[in-house]
Amino acid sequence: MSTAVAVVGAAGRMGSTVCQAVEDAEGLELVARLDTGDEITSETLNGAEVAVDFTVPDVTEANVHALVDAGVDVVVGTTGWSEESYGRVREHLARPEAAGRSVLIAPNFALSAVLVMSFAAKAARYFESAEVIELHHPNKVDAPSGTAVATAQGIAAARAEAGLGPVPDATRSDPDGARGAVVNGIHVHAVRLRGLTAHEEVVLGNEGEQLTIRTDSFDRASFIPGVVLAVREVSGRGGLTIGLDKLLDL
Repeated sequence: MSTAVAVVGAAGRMGSTVCQAVEDAEGLELVARLDTGDEITSETLNGAEVAVDFTVPDVTEANVHALVDAGVDVVVGTTGWSEESYGRVREHLARPEAAGRSVLIAPNFALSAVLVMSFAAKAARYFESAEVIELHHPNKVDAPSGTAVATAQGIAAARAEAGLGPVPDATRSDPDGARGAVVNGIHVHAVRLRGLTAHEEVVLGNEGEQLTIRTDSFDRASFIPGVVLAVREVSGRGGLTIGLDKLLDL
């Protein structure tokens, strides 16, 4: 029996790729394509059991609440989420009327990117220094990327668990922000360059040695196996799941 799937943001670059992937995947059926201006209701979702949101940060949270209210499970690939917005989704899913509904939000669906985040967290406890560099196409509207933020948070958590102090940095003057953003004490640098798709590099250093962990997505097709996996696995989990790694044996 096929799982009925709706795609929100279906006219976008990633949304159209997901639509094609759902149509090509065994056991999945594309029953609705929604985009800007389309209302999210049980009627417009056309019997969907799972909806995939690849829209923009400004509307993705509102879409998730509307989709949950419409009675479907949700897979979200749109970035720009905060702890506050995660919290609002958790609260919504805890309401009696949302009982049994599941939402999975992943900062990145590329399996290589998920592995980099996992590897970086494992390595972080063994290195004095750590920084994250993310590189994307210039049409990306948020910076730093959700993947880079999640990577930095994972590194910071691993360092805290290992009892490590702040990374060494004697910078006292940086009026132009050359040292980049700081996420939980980890510097994150964002590059926006024509010709790129989605790339991330984690650099860890000790005296006399350096470890570089890098992922490169050259085409949006790299995200599809992770999206299809999430669509197949999201239902029945209940509540909010953050990160594709929760579906993998890592």
